[in-house]
Amino acid sequence: MNELFLGLDTVNLVIVISGALIAGFTTGFAGFGTGLVVAGFWFSALPPHMVPPLIVIAALSAQAVGLSTQRPTLNWRKILPFVIPGCLGVPIGIYALSQASPIALQLIVGGFLMAYAAVQFSGLGRLSIGSMGGRLADALVGGAGGLLGGFAGLSGPLPIVWLQIRGGPSHSQLAIYRPYSLVVLSMAAFGMAIGGHIDQPVLSMALLCTPFTLIGARIGSTLSLSINEILFRQLVLTLLLISGVALMLQSLTAS
Repeated sequence: MNELFLGLDTVNLVIVISGALIAGFTTGFAGFGTGLVVAGFWFSALPPHMVPPLIVIAALSAQAVGLSTQRPTLNWRKILPFVIPGCLGVPIGIYALSQASPIALQLIVGGFLMAYAAVQFSGLGRLSIGSMGGRLADALVGGAGGLLGGFAGLSGPLPIVWLQIRGGPSHSQLAIYRPYSLVVLSMAAFGMAIGGHIDQPVLSMALLCTPFTLIGARIGSTLSLSINEILFRQLVLTLLLISGVALMLQSLTAS
């Protein structure tokens, strides 16, 4: 089969574009999920080292659309305990990325996707602990999210689960998560660029994928009020679980 773009054949090119579109839609609809959804697609079609910086770029694009359309009321008193440690965690994650082998990267991300889907299916994300742990717990979660953001572009899942456990209206959770994600992912993108992870092939692929991510995010934001949220959530979690299993199997068979 002929190569069409950066060495990709037709099937893999369709996988890459589909991942960008679906990830954008998921983020526009649910407020998060870019990295979670797209990781399973892109790891199966692209060289592993290209995926984390591409996830960061895609997530930044989708979150920017979400902020521009929903405009949540920002409470920086609640945001900063997440953001400051998150920024401190990013360089550690970027360093870990530079040391990780492609197989280890797939194995870690695959395991993380499976764990996230399992936690959500189990209902743990619907528990409520209120303000237990205070700002220190928020800071630890924010720092861990920053580390994962620098390592694989997955800064959002831990804070999202934690905010769900904290309880409260979903719009208040998004008002913390969206700015946190934008700040941490912006820092991750800068650090990856300085570290040489965002090279010409990554930029070329980002130019291809970003328009589809933006289109998906816009559609998701528009349709978020008319689609059954519970069914959509179950479909996304199933997709994440399947993606995680596939990545784990792929990394284990390659080792």
